[in-house]
Amino acid sequence: MKLTRDKSAADDLFQETALRAFRHQAQYISNTNLKAWLSTIMKNSFINLYRKQKRRSEIQDTTSEDFYLNFSKDTIDNEGEMNINIQEISRIINSLADGYRIPFLMAYQGYQYDEIQEKMDLPMGTIKSRIHHARRILKNQISSIYGDVAA
Repeated sequence: MKLTRDKSAADDLFQETALRAFRHQAQYISNTNLKAWLSTIMKNSFINLYRKQKRRSEIQDTTSEDFYLNFSKDTIDNEGEMNINIQEISRIINSLADGYRIPFLMAYQGYQYDEIQEKMDLPMGTIKSRIHHARRILKNQISSIYGDVAA
């Protein structure tokens, strides 16, 4: 009850704790504090359930739609700066050595690591390492051009 403040939720938490304790009874060390062991299981179960519920909760938008009043249909989007940025980033990517550029672009296009490994006939560690290094090189070069880039 201290954790949930709800009778039904407390019963569910107790049941979950009992189930986990039963499943992991081999991990209990004899002649130690059983209450502390069960309390730890209960606390961790509560935290896990809380986090799961928090991730699954929906966000309700209760704001009014007043922002439409200030929205103009006559607004013209200028994508010139964005096009320059994309061209610059493409130039930086193309300046990478083939060993880094090809696996990076394949990963960017959605290929799985094992598909890249098969296509390039290289060990998995090499593929992951090259993609990681390509990202780091790109980040450093983009940072030097546009300033500090968030991770």
